[in-house]
Amino acid sequence: MFTKILIANRGEIACRVIRTARRMGVRTVAVYSDADAKSLHVEMADEAVHIGASPVSDSYLRGDRIVAAALATGSQAVHPGYGFLSENPDFVDQVVAAGLTFIGPSAASIRAMGLKDAAKRLMEKAGVPVVPGYHGEAQEIVILASKAREIGYPVLIKARAGGGGKGMRRVEHADEFSEALSSARREAKSAFGDDRVLVEKYIDKPRHIEVQVFGDNFGNAVHLFERDCSAQRRHQKVIEEAPAPGMTEALRKAMTEAAVKAAKAISYCGAGTIEFIVDASQGLKPDRFWFMEMNTRLQVEHPVTEMVTGTDLVEWQLRVASGEKLPKTQGEIKLAGHAFEARLYAEDAAREFLPATGTLHHLKFPDMVPQGAAMRVETGVRAGDAISPYYDPMIAKLVVHGRDRPAALEALGVALTRTEVAGSIVNTAFLAALVTDPDFSAGDVDTGLIGRHQQALTEIAPPSGETVAAAAIAASGAGVLAPSDDPWSSLAGYTHFHGMARRIRLRFGDEDILAKVSVGPDRRSQVSLHAPYDSANSHDLRAVPRLARWPGHITIFEGAIGYTFAVPDPLARSDDMAAASGSLRAPMPGLVKLVRATKGDTVMKGQPLLILEAMKMEHTIAAPHDGMIAEIATEGAQVTEGTVLVRFEDMQG
Repeated sequence: MFTKILIANRGEIACRVIRTARRMGVRTVAVYSDADAKSLHVEMADEAVHIGASPVSDSYLRGDRIVAAALATGSQAVHPGYGFLSENPDFVDQVVAAGLTFIGPSAASIRAMGLKDAAKRLMEKAGVPVVPGYHGEAQEIVILASKAREIGYPVLIKARAGGGGKGMRRVEHADEFSEALSSARREAKSAFGDDRVLVEKYIDKPRHIEVQVFGDNFGNAVHLFERDCSAQRRHQKVIEEAPAPGMTEALRKAMTEAAVKAAKAISYCGAGTIEFIVDASQGLKPDRFWFMEMNTRLQVEHPVTEMVTGTDLVEWQLRVASGEKLPKTQGEIKLAGHAFEARLYAEDAAREFLPATGTLHHLKFPDMVPQGAAMRVETGVRAGDAISPYYDPMIAKLVVHGRDRPAALEALGVALTRTEVAGSIVNTAFLAALVTDPDFSAGDVDTGLIGRHQQALTEIAPPSGETVAAAAIAASGAGVLAPSDDPWSSLAGYTHFHGMARRIRLRFGDEDILAKVSVGPDRRSQVSLHAPYDSANSHDLRAVPRLARWPGHITIFEGAIGYTFAVPDPLARSDDMAAASGSLRAPMPGLVKLVRATKGDTVMKGQPLLILEAMKMEHTIAAPHDGMIAEIATEGAQVTEGTVLVRFEDMQG
């Protein structure tokens, strides 16, 4: 077994590999770009090496720097993770030429499966069923259009290189073919540097079902059953599960045998996935599946296979790459229960799943699921980390396991509703809506399901009056929503004889919201809201909702939805008011912590005058204009909102 490996990747997959390596007593070396200097995978690894600037072309795609880092740190092997250089045969050659071990298949195996058209011709020779279509070398539009007519519309134009849905276009009619072909070629050229395509029959109700395979250097190859990855948006996977819902023993036997046959056809060693497209229009039948492509690496969704088979596929990778035989024979691999994986992304589902950025000011995952279920969270970020525009915006993968599909689905729903993220737009609500979609819940899935139901899945109801009221109370720092670490702030806004109303201004999207918050002796908060919430004008709040405070914002969590309200800076408003008057008032209740000026001092605009402590934070109160101080608050004074802190001499006349 290796004693030290380098991980040529970042984020959650790097963290995933580190955890298994640590359990096995193998030391790890991380590589990182400028943007990832303080990332979680760098912190977790035993050593870390900087390999370049933030763009992937200057760092994670620099095979020469990665190999140099491996040699400099005394690493014996390189784990590629997924993405980046994981399926680049030239990188494998670099690693091997340097005397290192590549934890994955040979360069020859990757080349054999790297181009979809060549791979399909190879699979045809091996007796593996392939989708009816044209997989030839000729790329003239006349030939491709002719082949499309022979196949019969609708057809699918697909880039011969790469994956992830790039360079893929569905064509319904012959008059759309030319434009779709040009678009697919441009996208393929940009993504993979190769604009060649293949043309295949489009399956009316396609299921994406893949089989996990594993081979070693002793000629052994096994399968670890199937995964269903049909829940996709823009040809990219969203929720994966194992086993496939509705799978029959006849189809499973046919698919797994074909997958093992495909692996053996190229003497495959390591973890790999054979992807099949299945025609589910008439149920799952053993003669209605076809080879699509092979991923010659560990898949993003590998945890669901681990959950239902009780294996650690990363451990298998390390053992096989170090020269051991497969840890289990086919007969020893058992299928138990059901598992789901949901990909939590920083993206705006309502805007066609546009990637988002931001700082994860608040990040909390559930610590429990329903009894009898199990959960694990795969992530490469922590609270306070930034979602960089340079890389995939994945935040985490929520993986659950239950005794059957309904139990696992219930556990996933619970996990999503208890996940809290603030600081970036996320797809949690979309995922939760998909989990409860009637078709998905029933296992009636296909790759078009999300597209057909997209509007319903991405719609989010506006916040209720109760939600707005909770945000207003949280912004006031009063009552039951006072910060838990500040025993005095619970009394903010409270006077002995009657509740003092405090004016709060919030912003939700483009909407300004005005509220008045008062606190009673029992810490019960009452909120009065102005339009458009007049129909629910007054709200008493005793229960504490789930919430997150972060700079300038309050996020209230209701199930899987996070409603974020901007809280305008009261100090900015007080400066504006003071500039037009002869006094400076407290923008919020608080304690005068420090006074930096005295009566009679001449001060300049922007000069700090005193420090006001509120909600355990210090706020500097500065002079709004030049002038002479006539009166100023005393140190240690407890003030309420609107209290005059500084009065200036009238300089006119």
